Amino acid sequence: MKNILKKVTLGIFALGTAASFSAQKVDAKAKSILDAVSSNYKAKNNVYFKFVYGTGNGKNVTKTEPGIFYSAKNKYKLKIMGTEQIFDGSKIYNISAEDQEVTVAKPTGNEQMFSPLNYIEEYKKGYNVKYVGKVRVNGVNTDYIKLSPTKNNGIKEVNLFVNTAKNQLVKLEQFSTDNSVSVIAISDYRENQNLSNSMFSFDKAQYKNYIVTEL
Repeated sequence: MKNILKKVTLGIFALGTAASFSAQKVDAKAKSILDAVSSNYKAKNNVYFKFVYGTGNGKNVTKTEPGIFYSAKNKYKLKIMGTEQIFDGSKIYNISAEDQEVTVAKPTGNEQMFSPLNYIEEYKKGYNVKYVGKVRVNGVNTDYIKLSPTKNNGIKEVNLFVNTAKNQLVKLEQFSTDNSVSVIAISDYRENQNLSNSMFSFDKAQYKNYIVTEL
């Protein structure tokens, strides 16, 4: 169970590990859509959404886990399968209820934070970007954008499905060269809510019986 957050925050989002700046082909329409989504997220005081994280092989998702996500600028809180991750802007707290353990670490720069901005801005880092067309996803009319790496980075392609009317990401699919697939489907999106000041803080007093490890 304790590895779920690592898989979610690092595994699916290998996008951020690409360091290639080879010549790119970026479709103008796709770029316009992604830039609008990025600007929309950055303009909000905070965002919240539910999501389903799916994994499998080929094009078949065989396992899914529900989760919820809150963010405010550079801070966030992620909950999935009884496990929680908090980033307070300085440190990352991984909290496992099953193991009664908390690990605390400072970002090294290699981690991929769980944020919609990871997906919609990575086209700037060595990906060909193509606008494919309109697709209906989970009852929503979306614009389908495909990202293909300009050089080998372990990923075959990434598909983004955007609700252009609201400038919001609806779904992401990542297909890797090892034949694995990872999917995030977003629902119940909300923004600019009245959140508690303690939402993105770790209170050690609440975890007296937990093992707390500073990495």
